[in-house]
Amino acid sequence: MADHSEVLRGIRKYPGVSYPTLVPNMTGLKAAIEAGAEEIAVFASASEAFSHKNINCSIEESIRRFKEVTEHAIKSGMRVRGYISCVCGCPYQGAVKPEEVVRVASLLRKLGCYEISLGDTIGVGTPGSVRSLLNILLDPTAERNADEKFSSSELAFGIKVIDSSAGGLGGCPYARGASGNVATEDLVYMLEGMGVSTGVNLPKLLEAVHFIHGVIGRPPVSHVAQVMAPPSVGLRLKEDSHL
Repeated sequence: MADHSEVLRGIRKYPGVSYPTLVPNMTGLKAAIEAGAEEIAVFASASEAFSHKNINCSIEESIRRFKEVTEHAIKSGMRVRGYISCVCGCPYQGAVKPEEVVRVASLLRKLGCYEISLGDTIGVGTPGSVRSLLNILLDPTAERNADEKFSSSELAFGIKVIDSSAGGLGGCPYARGASGNVATEDLVYMLEGMGVSTGVNLPKLLEAVHFIHGVIGRPPVSHVAQVMAPPSVGLRLKEDSHL
């Protein structure tokens, strides 16, 4: 996170687009404010074991740490988004009970998070397990969840915010098997094929994906990026083959 301020200052910002900045503590919040951030993100885990491995504290301790951060951010006019990791399973403790996810989600909402992202950190979730989790989280009879807003990948529940990463980049170094994230280009291709308009320009997205993978020196892992390379990329690959 050392270069987050430099990145935030350097990107071209477009009206109507959110640029949330991950903030772990007050030092990070101060840097985000100085860099012009308008929205921050805080993260907690639904797994005690993962919380200790990832940020070296319990879930309750992490929430107490975030309390000062979120209060100061909201007073400064910033929006706060919450993230929960390991909602479907943990590499250290195994299964994670839905009730634990509900508990952490409620704590984040009390901190003032306007939206909560549900993260299947190691990719063990199935359509069945995700539906079971969302049935509990979004139970209209449960007063604690009446105001919850969630971000997941379950369209059947009317959820329309899905987190992904261009080229599938990312992953958590503290989670075995978390080699990357859902590739944005695969997600956009699937949704558009289902008749769901995303507003994303897929050819432009693919140009960005191949650019960043060229910078890091490895080919993209997503299916769409492999079979739908932009013409400029295809030309470069053809030229490279003659070397």
